[in-house]
Amino acid sequence: MNPTLALIQNRRSIRNYAETPITREEKDTILAAAMRAPTAGNMMLYSIIEIEDQALKEKLAESCDHQPFIAKAPFVLVFVADYQRWMDFFRWSEAPEACIEKGLHPRKPQEGDLMLACCDALIAAQTAVIAAESMGIGSCYIGDILENCEIHQELLNLPQYTFPITLLCFGRPAVVREESRPMRRFDRKYIIHRNRYERINPADFPDMMKDALHQFPNIQPGEAAKKIAQNMYNRKFVSDFSVEMSRSVRKWIDLWTGNQDRNYQKEK
Repeated sequence: MNPTLALIQNRRSIRNYAETPITREEKDTILAAAMRAPTAGNMMLYSIIEIEDQALKEKLAESCDHQPFIAKAPFVLVFVADYQRWMDFFRWSEAPEACIEKGLHPRKPQEGDLMLACCDALIAAQTAVIAAESMGIGSCYIGDILENCEIHQELLNLPQYTFPITLLCFGRPAVVREESRPMRRFDRKYIIHRNRYERINPADFPDMMKDALHQFPNIQPGEAAKKIAQNMYNRKFVSDFSVEMSRSVRKWIDLWTGNQDRNYQKEK
């Protein structure tokens, strides 16, 4: 196995960071790698916000589902899906007026543009992760930046055609990572499809979860798999943070498209 594949296979999220700082040169190397990521039409539909202010880190540690390690990370980046830069450029160039002269119809960014920009931003983020890992710098994705739209929009000064798709914490591991089995993944037969999508036969769910069945050693595999699914449903799908994330993302999308007629009140 070549070093790049070994790095990908062994990478895991790091939340406990050594006090050793990340140098400015290392930070710039990670950012340069991110900017070489594949991008739709070379438009680079993303922006990267480096969080240097400690007070801001601490606010994000609270607003991103109360995770103190965010404030302790020596290098924090927010990856933003960004069409604002191009829309400002289009307006400056009088592109909408010019397109009318050619018989075309001006428009504003919609959901498809948002999804494309999110892809660009996430590809850049993962490129940064791999670059950092190659330098002995660990990382952890924080999806909770999608929550609390009102707070994060103000904290990060985000205009209409932006969307904070992920936050990344970087730092050297506080302890030396011992060789261990990589985090479990599903068997590839449940993930890799050929030519068309195939839904899983319900009878195969216990096999899909075989690496986790040890959590319930005294019951049959089928019942154990049900317990695992129920626990995951409660912790990750109907939990408060998940409900808030959906509410907040709904508002982010409506801000982007200009559709703000819905009620965004948080559920109690």
